[in-house]
Amino acid sequence: MDDLDHLYPAHFAELQHRAERAMSLCGVDALLIGSGTQIYHFLDDLPQPFRPNPLFRQWLPEVDAPDCWLAFQPGSKPTLVYCQPADYWHKLPADPSGPWVPFFDVHVVRDAEQARAALPQDLSRHVLLAPPGATMAGREPDNPPELIAALHYHRAIRTAYELALMRQASLTGARAHRAAEAAFRAGESEWGIHLMYMAAAQQADVDLPYSNIIALNEHAAVLHYHGLDRAPVAQSRSFLIDAGASCHGYASDITRTYASDDGAFAELVAGVERVQQSLCSQVRAGVDYRQLHLDCHQQLAGVLRDAGVLRIAAEEAVERGVSGTFFPHGLGHLIGLQVHEVGGFQADELGRSEIPKPAGHPWLRLTRTLQENFVVTIEPGVYFIPMLLEQLRAGPHADTVDWSAVERFLPYGGIRIEDDVRVTDGDPENLTRDAFAALG
Repeated sequence: MDDLDHLYPAHFAELQHRAERAMSLCGVDALLIGSGTQIYHFLDDLPQPFRPNPLFRQWLPEVDAPDCWLAFQPGSKPTLVYCQPADYWHKLPADPSGPWVPFFDVHVVRDAEQARAALPQDLSRHVLLAPPGATMAGREPDNPPELIAALHYHRAIRTAYELALMRQASLTGARAHRAAEAAFRAGESEWGIHLMYMAAAQQADVDLPYSNIIALNEHAAVLHYHGLDRAPVAQSRSFLIDAGASCHGYASDITRTYASDDGAFAELVAGVERVQQSLCSQVRAGVDYRQLHLDCHQQLAGVLRDAGVLRIAAEEAVERGVSGTFFPHGLGHLIGLQVHEVGGFQADELGRSEIPKPAGHPWLRLTRTLQENFVVTIEPGVYFIPMLLEQLRAGPHADTVDWSAVERFLPYGGIRIEDDVRVTDGDPENLTRDAFAALG
């Protein structure tokens, strides 16, 4: 991993600059940002997995504890109230350590009373940014939309420190993907593949950035399949895995699809792979992501035409909306502290207007023009989803499809291939492909 001690100071300075700008735009004097509080299951004493408020975690990626507070005021050293409760039932948060410690006035506290005493005495000028339920001195979070929008707008631009964490998350994810592919080739069940993935990543379910999608055969036609059958399949035909890893809260998001043997489905996977790599190569500053999405539809329709699924030209398939039956989601999204990172539609810093999605493409998650150091996913897919196919077959465009070809592909479910790509003003940095290459 890159030298985090060396990279954090510039990261901290950039966050200060962004916070001060957002506060100036919104007329805010001071911020109080909460990590969040522990939530328990309804009518139970079992805690839900805790994930810090991303507005807090961007400042302190190595702090993973509830009931912490960050007080920020321009011109002053930020105060961090770090909660280590008096608790012998659970493992306590580790003592504060890491490259961030010298940049904060750190107060280790045991309870809410000590936390309040460590914060500035007059909190009336502070705006509280925290999840619901994370109160301070009886005060609920404010979370003004325009202030949050201003912070989100610039969060899309990754600092060198954040990129270092995301490269490590990509390397961990790639290593685990290799293990998952080997488990698939060995005939493991979906559950067995999932276990092998976690073992290779050395991350449990609660550590992963999202629930793994481990789909064999027809299950790959369910876009967010989380079934994890325990029994091996009688005949293994295809394997789609959409799984990532985390590094101090920063995510990787990687998808691969494999055919069990050579043949028409393997050729279709190769076709989608070519489209995906072509699109990745076009990721650079100044590109309209919406146009990339539309280009993706055009290229995937060409792949389906070459595979004998479509009877019409690619252009006509897109114009008639037929391509959406086989590619019913968006090309990708921003990624960082959140897998589906926020701020993807904002036309301005304060979020007063959004950049519209192309007509007929409601599931696209990013419409902004790409800027240097955005990290985006590129994840084209081709699926054979019975519900959507039935709708197409019952509609006016049924004759555009060779239904015998569809029947041959139905048992394979579908294909998705996804990389995380950093935007530059020249050739893009493909974090995912670089990670696989580093493994050899």
